[in-house]
Amino acid sequence: MKLSLLFPQFAPNLYDLAIMLNSDRIILQDEEQWSRKSRVHRAKIRKPGGTLWINIPIRTEDRKKTIKEVRIDHEEDWITPLLRSLEYNYRNSIYYDFYEPEIKADFERSGDFEYLVPFILYIQKRLLRFMELNLDWKLSSELNNYTSDPDELANRLGADILYQEHDSRHYQRQATSKKELDFIHPTYHQHFEGFEPWCCILDLLFQFGPESFRITEQLIVED
Repeated sequence: MKLSLLFPQFAPNLYDLAIMLNSDRIILQDEEQWSRKSRVHRAKIRKPGGTLWINIPIRTEDRKKTIKEVRIDHEEDWITPLLRSLEYNYRNSIYYDFYEPEIKADFERSGDFEYLVPFILYIQKRLLRFMELNLDWKLSSELNNYTSDPDELANRLGADILYQEHDSRHYQRQATSKKELDFIHPTYHQHFEGFEPWCCILDLLFQFGPESFRITEQLIVED
């Protein structure tokens, strides 16, 4: 059995999406401590000459809590700058105008959520649905036999192969039995000159829309 261990995130990059697509079971570790270096609250998008992060702020007093205990900071207007960043950097993308109204409405729903995890998983499901992808995952807080030791968890769940999210060594406990997926980052046409890897799935969605499968199909590794 192939197992993926990731922190919850609202817009995965293509490696994280790939390990989920190639796994039999996906566990989102919401009982680990939140880290500003993680992608729980942020995602990388394309900009002229490089990339930038879009962020969802969390309450200052929650920064040392577990991910499931972290609350969104509704005291500041973060939605306006986030949406402006998407507009400024993607308004010339082929499918930006097609998805923008729904994505804007989705982010504006954040006021209905006190805690970060339910909101980011709502956004993730919406983005994956736009890409016609359906992934089943389970939160670690829903497991009876969860442990923060990834090697022991893989053993308890009967996993033969364990994947962990991309470039996570600074915040996610690394397993000695961790395997790297046979992954070659797909190169596709972006709306700015050149190509920047490791952007989140918003980059792919705005450029390819319903034809995102042309890229996501490349993420499936044949046994």
